Amino acid sequence: MTRSLIVIFTAIILDAVGIGLIFPILPSLLCDVTHAENVAPFIGALTALYAIMQFIFAPVLGALSDRLGRRPVLLISLAGAAVNYLFLAFAPNLLMLFLGRAIAGLTSANMSVATAYITDISPEETRARRFGLFNAMFGLGFIIGPVAGGVLGDYWLRLPFIAAAVLNGANLLLALSILPESRPGSREKIDLAALNPLQPLRAVLEVKSLLPVIILFFIFSATGEAYGTCWALWGSDAFHWNGLSIGLSLGAFGLCQALAQAFLPGPAVRLLGERGAILTGVAGVSIALTVMAFAERSWMIFAIMPVFTLGGIGVPALQSLASRQVDENSQGQFQGVLASVVSLASIIAPLGFSSVYFLVRREWPGAIWLSVVAVYALAVPLVLGLGLKAAASQPAG
Repeated sequence: MTRSLIVIFTAIILDAVGIGLIFPILPSLLCDVTHAENVAPFIGALTALYAIMQFIFAPVLGALSDRLGRRPVLLISLAGAAVNYLFLAFAPNLLMLFLGRAIAGLTSANMSVATAYITDISPEETRARRFGLFNAMFGLGFIIGPVAGGVLGDYWLRLPFIAAAVLNGANLLLALSILPESRPGSREKIDLAALNPLQPLRAVLEVKSLLPVIILFFIFSATGEAYGTCWALWGSDAFHWNGLSIGLSLGAFGLCQALAQAFLPGPAVRLLGERGAILTGVAGVSIALTVMAFAERSWMIFAIMPVFTLGGIGVPALQSLASRQVDENSQGQFQGVLASVVSLASIIAPLGFSSVYFLVRREWPGAIWLSVVAVYALAVPLVLGLGLKAAASQPAG
């Protein structure tokens, strides 16, 4: 493995670790800063703020990486991540927390720039393997992050953020020292129209038949936001979990999801078809969430994890099915639309689920998971209609 890939993969792992370590301790940090009893709305607002900044500035940073080169933008992103964690580590009030998350969202180009960098330096025949490693590194980081956050957070609430700042700072120095530029800068002017984050969504208005696919991606992305927003709050309220227990549960969830996405989608699609695999994924997640809603013992959460993993086959099957809804010449535009939809879900869903949790927390914290099941239920008729259409227009095989 080249030095460049080592730096890039390290950045990916640290990005995922940073995302994951926040989940177990963010409720406690907000309680410490705000002295509020119910911090669910603050968690939703912080998560949505990060997504808003990312949604607005990701196209800008992407264009700058084409104009200036990948290396400067990646360095800015690593520096922004380190500054964000320092803000979280030493924030004396809520305003500083929001400012830190805004900086993190504004500079959160790690993943997109890393993807472009790998594409630049990889011959076509090695890209699939390297992107497989890319996904594996992110999954590994997201498994490590919650556990590390829980352990360090139980020792001292601010310690995980200091550790993340130090690690990102070290990776910044490493990149400064040995990471070469993968793409020379261009003198072409940046197309300002392309910087509009809503631009790709106009394609939906042009092709009405794509609307069910777009809505499905929004639903799947929105439901995924519920875990990061509410899991730690629910674990603490329902079972009095400490940071370590929350981290272990999130780490187990991440591990099961990673294994499911690595090994199950191919066989599931061959056995059930794409529509069947998507519906099986929805059913598995819905069963697991229903058990979580009514669970009275914490061991039940870990016992239901294998059923939860069935959800890992749904999104890859949907991606496969969606890719056939447009011709080859429109794939790039279509993927841009889906990326915008995922970003919008990351903004809207945390606000929605945190508001629901605020309402149900005192009487029944587990009810939040039934609200996620209700959102999943909206996908079923869309999947049925989309599957029938795909089967009729394209023979199986």
